[in-house]
Amino acid sequence: MSTRLYPAFKNGDSKLRVFLPDFWMKLVKPSHNLLPNQVQFVVSPQMTKLDVKQYLEKIYNVPVIHVNTFNKMGKTKTVPNHYVTKEPDEKIAFVTLHKDHKFVFPDLFAKADDELTEQSKSMKASKEQYALKTKLNISKQGVPTWFSH
Repeated sequence: MSTRLYPAFKNGDSKLRVFLPDFWMKLVKPSHNLLPNQVQFVVSPQMTKLDVKQYLEKIYNVPVIHVNTFNKMGKTKTVPNHYVTKEPDEKIAFVTLHKDHKFVFPDLFAKADDELTEQSKSMKASKEQYALKTKLNISKQGVPTWFSH
């Protein structure tokens, strides 16, 4: 369901207009394993199965075989002795792509993990040095390590 009508014409507006749908789709990593040609989306609650299929086929040129949707109720939280809050409901769509198309989540933080290991190595080295200094000053409990003599 997108905006079907042109907005009111105003002098000076260009005649060429581009209409984008009023819907949104968010690609999410599934909580359980899916087949390589299945993808999970959180979609706008107003979207139907046909809307999801056309959205992916027309905008992203992705061949869709089948779409399953279900409404997921938002969690309720109780603040002790006060009130109850509820998160908004979500519509989840499981999309099955053509068997030739496979979707794999990219590894965005592989380089960051390498940097993290270098940082963790230096952190371990500094911890070992600190432990060595505290072992030398075991007879002087409570005295800072920089006060060696």
